[in-house]
Amino acid sequence: MPNHSLRHTHAVLLLEAGNDMKYVQERLGHGSMRITADTYTHIPKKINESSMEKFEANMRNILE
Repeated sequence: MPNHSLRHTHAVLLLEAGNDMKYVQERLGHGSMRITADTYTHIPKKINESSMEKFEANMRNILE
């Protein structure tokens, strides 16, 4: 998996977990919260839920 995909997944999971946008911005090293928000808050809820269900199923398979 390319580094960008891991970074994107990490950011999205942080936001879904309820972390503050400022925290995510600092964690990713972005120069401003606007960059972070413009990049990571556009994911539609339905697509996100479907993706998370696939991710969780995959993690269950890995951990079993």
